[in-house]
Amino acid sequence: MTITEHPLVARARLLAAELLVPEAERVDQEGVPASHVEAVKRSGLLGLTAPAEYGGSAAPPAVVREVSEILAGACGSTWFVQSQHHTPVQVLARGEPAAPERLLGPLARGELLSGVAYAQLRAHPKAPVRAHHDGTGWRFDGRVPWCTGWGLNDVLLLAGLTDDEEAVFAFVEAREQPGLRPSAPLRLAALTAARTVSLELDGLRVPDDSLALRIPYAQWAPTDRAKTLNTNPAVFGIAAAALSLLADDTASPLRTRLADIRTRAYALADHPSPLDRVDERLAVRAEAYAALNTATTAAMVAGGGRAMSLTSRAQRLAREGMFLLIQGQTAETRRAHLEALAR
Repeated sequence: MTITEHPLVARARLLAAELLVPEAERVDQEGVPASHVEAVKRSGLLGLTAPAEYGGSAAPPAVVREVSEILAGACGSTWFVQSQHHTPVQVLARGEPAAPERLLGPLARGELLSGVAYAQLRAHPKAPVRAHHDGTGWRFDGRVPWCTGWGLNDVLLLAGLTDDEEAVFAFVEAREQPGLRPSAPLRLAALTAARTVSLELDGLRVPDDSLALRIPYAQWAPTDRAKTLNTNPAVFGIAAAALSLLADDTASPLRTRLADIRTRAYALADHPSPLDRVDERLAVRAEAYAALNTATTAAMVAGGGRAMSLTSRAQRLAREGMFLLIQGQTAETRRAHLEALAR
């Protein structure tokens, strides 16, 4: 079976063709509706990376990437909301014993959608969110700058740093509650539709049985770093969608260039040592962003004055491409990208 014949890829293509692409411009302006989330849940794609014994698909990396490309190219906002879900699933699969038994099955089967609130750990040695155990559970204090899917997620994977430099991950209900107050939805240049808020935490209490993972920060950080070094598959999905708006004589050489970068990026992602060849990973990542920018710029140019309309697919893709420039960004990736641009 080839990747394109895989049942999960077929489901993603069907969801994209029947729902996500036709509704994408409206969603971009009005927000991801609950009905889109329900459709993603029914598709089985939320269990993409979940263990089979919990009802998931345990799909190979190539299938996971292909599905991500399809969804991102169809509707960036819906892709981004559902993309948050897969990290909590992976954390549960290797974390504390109590939380998986209670949550992994519903998350793997698409009965629940999870968001994330852990990117603030990348601000280390600063600690925007502190966690400490008070004898009966965990208390979280501080500010989460970004939390996507608010009002759509059922649960949230929240992270904080202890005084002993441990990263603590726990699940909380994704709703306003004592100790947790969301901001108004953030107005962003792109993906406002994904319903992103910030969270103020003031003594949020979380019981021990909601703990997902407790790990020394020094042990967690290299794993997180490895994820940020590789090219996000959404880059290739959005670039391909932009190229589909061009005439073949314009698109053909750009597709060839994009395919070459994609092949090299995914070969690096599959390398058995995720922190080897760092410079090469960052260089290919920057190449991918350059190709994405070229593709979306070409779509805008081809669209002419019509591309300035908020109903323009080319403009939406250009803004979504702009968003990917900073999504998952770290000081290391920012520095490498800026150096590539300066060259």
